[in-house]
Amino acid sequence: MEGVFQITGWDETPYLENTDGSKKSHAKITQSYTGAIVGNSDIQYLMSYQADGSAVFVGLETITGTIEGRSGTVTLQHNGQFINGVASSEFVIVASSGTDELAAMLGQGSFISGEAGTANYQLNLEINE
Repeated sequence: MEGVFQITGWDETPYLENTDGSKKSHAKITQSYTGAIVGNSDIQYLMSYQADGSAVFVGLETITGTIEGRSGTVTLQHNGQFINGVASSEFVIVASSGTDELAAMLGQGSFISGEAGTANYQLNLEINE
């Protein structure tokens, strides 16, 4: 399954900044999804920027919407990086995190950023009923 998400909000606060330009920060992000996922999400990332401008990040994302025609919420656990202006992440659906019709949803996927705050995602699902 594939689609696109659009970043709709970004609020990032550094909590440790070093003289070499490296820093640690916390970001709160909102997104809208189209494609296999239709809905919105809220993300909390912890980010570690290096002096060269690259970064790694981990986080939790809660999606509210429909996936494969089923509605509810589900949480993704991210492990990503930002290199040469491109963000990417591998993620998994957190077991037992789904609600309503998404309660039995499991799977994993990835995204790679595009232009103007968009990213292409792919998702491999397993419905554990």
